[in-house]
Amino acid sequence: MVRPLFEFAGHFWWLIFPFMGAVGGAVRAIVVANERRAQRRLEKYRIKQQTKVALAQARNNARENAEAHRREMTKVMQRHADTDARWLSYEVDVAKLLDFPLMTDMRDPLTIAFHKARSHADLLRPERVEDILADRDAQLRYRDAVHEYVAAFDIAEAEAIRRRRSDFSAEAQERIERAQHLLRLAADDGATNEERRSAYARAQRELDGLIVLPAAARAAIERKVAGEIEA
Repeated sequence: MVRPLFEFAGHFWWLIFPFMGAVGGAVRAIVVANERRAQRRLEKYRIKQQTKVALAQARNNARENAEAHRREMTKVMQRHADTDARWLSYEVDVAKLLDFPLMTDMRDPLTIAFHKARSHADLLRPERVEDILADRDAQLRYRDAVHEYVAAFDIAEAEAIRRRRSDFSAEAQERIERAQHLLRLAADDGATNEERRSAYARAQRELDGLIVLPAAARAAIERKVAGEIEA
């Protein structure tokens, strides 16, 4: 058995070289395949780790963005409330309102623009900051509406202060001054109910055709008259 094998090898020894070459090639192919598998495993691991890092960063960025948006919307809502308070000071302070009548003159384009902007901002105002945090588009619409409201109010107020009562004739200005005096009397706790009622009625006659008092201003005065005048 061994002898024929040696005889075969003796006659065909030259086949050893291509055979060894084939074996070597196969070994090299196996080595390369193993290296590629190892590289693929490393690449998968690297991608997996990068994905974990990216997801963690995304979550962190989302938390940071949410907190930044919360702070922004809180400031926007406060600015909205502050501007409302500025407007309310004209509605309930009759003396101030009569000093700057443009603030309630709905014939003036600046006053109209201010009230339109105010209504738009009020329409978009959420009940709470949390109600708007999930919708960035809604946040931006509300923020822009408040900015427009504040700007429109600033412009209207600046013009009202500049013009004061200059749009009225001398006679009309005298009537407004008399109405201011009478309205102070109507709100005076030291006056009798009869004096307050009479002063309020006379003030309304003085202002008739000149200035329309806002409902809030009328309500404030009428409360001072012990509710005896119908709204």
